[in-house]
Amino acid sequence: MKRKKLGLVHTSATLVPVFAQLCKDKLPDVDVFNIADDSLVRGIREAGSLTATIARRVAGYLESAELAGADYIMVTCSSIGPAVEAGAKLIGVPVLRVDQPMADIAVTTGKRIGVIATLSTTLEPTADLVLRRAKLMGKEIELTSRLAEGAFEALMSGETAKHDTMVAAALKELSREVDVILLAQASMARVVDTLAPEDKLVPILASPNTAVDYLATVL
Repeated sequence: MKRKKLGLVHTSATLVPVFAQLCKDKLPDVDVFNIADDSLVRGIREAGSLTATIARRVAGYLESAELAGADYIMVTCSSIGPAVEAGAKLIGVPVLRVDQPMADIAVTTGKRIGVIATLSTTLEPTADLVLRRAKLMGKEIELTSRLAEGAFEALMSGETAKHDTMVAAALKELSREVDVILLAQASMARVVDTLAPEDKLVPILASPNTAVDYLATVL
């Protein structure tokens, strides 16, 4: 039997080892290759939103992954989610947004759903996805979006501890208001591991784990 090939498209090279380890653990019989371009998110930040040019470039990477022989493609960044969905329509193999399995789990877990991010450009696409997946499943939900103000800037200026403290505080606060929390950015997942058990009042979902678990069921 021919081994399946998974193409991963990243907007940060730091995510390559994260997904390499997850795929090694959960998809041992799948060949994985990576395409990474960190100028995409920078472009979104500079423009303040996802532009048509960036969307075309994302579609180009999806096509490139298909031409490289991918049986399945996953894009590991939520910020370019809408471009991924648009580009997927032009591709002959399945394309997955990294945050879709997480959104689906959240919608089936509870009515009050919290989405947290350190960047508004990531918060909006994930929140929008949750609302659309709920509609698709015919479920009524209440969505609370929370931005951990200043945390991203702290991370960019090398103040990792400050970033983690701000994210942890926002998580603790949000967990008192909702049934389940989604992390809009994979980079926040390590903060969850530092929380005391009594601060984890509700399930906190991160996209890398849930997405690779989902791929294990389809590949």
